[in-house]
Amino acid sequence: MKMQKKHWIGIGIAAGIIVVDLIFLLKEKVFWFILGIAVVIGALPFVISLIIESKKERQKEQMFLEFSRNLVESVRAGTPISKAILNVKEKNYESLSPHIKKLANQISLGIPVKKAFEVFSRDVDNELVSRAINLIGQAENAGGDIEDILESVAKSVAETEKLKKERAAAISSLVVQGYIIFLVFIAIMLVMEFKILPMTAGISDVGLGGGITTDFTSIEETETTGGVDAGEIGRPFLYLLIIQGLFAGLVIGKLSEGSLKAGIKHSFILVIVSILISTGAEIFL
Repeated sequence: MKMQKKHWIGIGIAAGIIVVDLIFLLKEKVFWFILGIAVVIGALPFVISLIIESKKERQKEQMFLEFSRNLVESVRAGTPISKAILNVKEKNYESLSPHIKKLANQISLGIPVKKAFEVFSRDVDNELVSRAINLIGQAENAGGDIEDILESVAKSVAETEKLKKERAAAISSLVVQGYIIFLVFIAIMLVMEFKILPMTAGISDVGLGGGITTDFTSIEETETTGGVDAGEIGRPFLYLLIIQGLFAGLVIGKLSEGSLKAGIKHSFILVIVSILISTGAEIFL
């Protein structure tokens, strides 16, 4: 991902908030909550860019399927593949249109179709498109009929798109379950931190003689007598939630879209929810 102006702006704003937070709110309860907001602001432009990029990749695959079908129809009508590419270059293929126009321009300049397709594959930089172009090149080298080759490629791409949609539909319920389970996990961590740990904070250290004395009067008293600090013990729960959210999001992305890269947006959502809920609860509870 190339760094853009919006990325630097997000990083700058986040850095400014973190500096102010460190100077004025370091010992306040709101410190971690403000730090979480700074992380959101800094990471949000990257996540948005990633989501836009993922949508463009899916759009390229869909438009390449449409492009392949148009070529098949033209070649079936007896048009040479080079002429067929020139005929369809003005059609709207959305994000794939600039690459198809470049492909047509290369062919019009006399560059061989195979070489032009290789350049097209590198420019599009999509796994599905690259695999299809490679299949066309290998089949052409083997002396296959170009009409049959293009038709096979179009069927292959269509089948791949169909399988992706079926998988997304089948896994959608698991994605929802993943989010629900994570929210339940957050609730359990909050109960542990704000209900159970304050009770254990009243337990004093074990004496030299091996006896154990308990004092359930108040947390304030235990702090003055050397008892356990529930706040310090509760801090690792935030780290646990962040780690859990990070890897749970990657798993959700891998299951739903077959890519860890697609899971980054889920990880971002879960991590941010973890930070804001945990630090917000610390302020109000």
